Amino acid sequence: MAAGNSMTRGPINKLNQSWRRIICRSLWMLPLIAWLTLVSSQCFAQPGAPESGGEDVAPSGFLAILFSGGIVGAIMILILLLLSLTAAYLIFDHLMTIRRKDLMPDGLSDQVRQCLMSGDLKAAQEACQSRPSFLSFVLLHGISELDFGWNAVEKAVEDALAEQSARLFRKIEYLSVIGNIAPMVGLLGTVIGMIIAFQNVASTQGTASAPQLAEGIYQALVTTVGGLIVAIPAIGAFAIFRNRIDQFVAEAAYMAQHVFTPLRRKNKAK
Repeated sequence: MAAGNSMTRGPINKLNQSWRRIICRSLWMLPLIAWLTLVSSQCFAQPGAPESGGEDVAPSGFLAILFSGGIVGAIMILILLLLSLTAAYLIFDHLMTIRRKDLMPDGLSDQVRQCLMSGDLKAAQEACQSRPSFLSFVLLHGISELDFGWNAVEKAVEDALAEQSARLFRKIEYLSVIGNIAPMVGLLGTVIGMIIAFQNVASTQGTASAPQLAEGIYQALVTTVGGLIVAIPAIGAFAIFRNRIDQFVAEAAYMAQHVFTPLRRKNKAK
């Protein structure tokens, strides 16, 4: 039965990895497409664009405003787009890997418990090795310390839980990093845009009108909005995955205690 499960899990894992690889490559192509679209739209819009009374027409529409900040604004928006695509890939990857059935396979704790109660340590180790996961790693560490008494088993289980939980937390930490960096990138674009706007006012010796100044300011603020749009989902996803990992770690600790409890009772009876 264990061999059958390992044989079926192999193709499934390979399929998940191939899908993640395809999605990652597709996501990283989108910034190039967005850049080419921006450049082409600017090239086609420049020659012969009708202007009423020689005045510049303020951009309208979300995409027009989004890319209206000039070269600096476009660069910042593309950086934010890269961060958003990276966050989207990480969220998809975590949804596919941080799951109860992957971290704690069904029936594994009961199978190992029965093997330990019957005294078959080799079968318990084989059951864990045939279904590699968060729980099997913890149980294997506990089984390896059975000859040294209950205190050694308990310490090994605690160390394994701490190691695996730290590994999972490091895995989702990139979402927190993106959530903290994205607003800073947006703020940087806003500050640069504000500097350029006021520099234009200074170069005209204060003859720039209020609408022209307002246009430069709102174009600069676009990058801050983009940074917040990227940061809010990333931080929210990080909080959700962090709570999910905490829950799974607590469940794995309970399962490990349930598996080794009969051995503890036998040692006390002796």
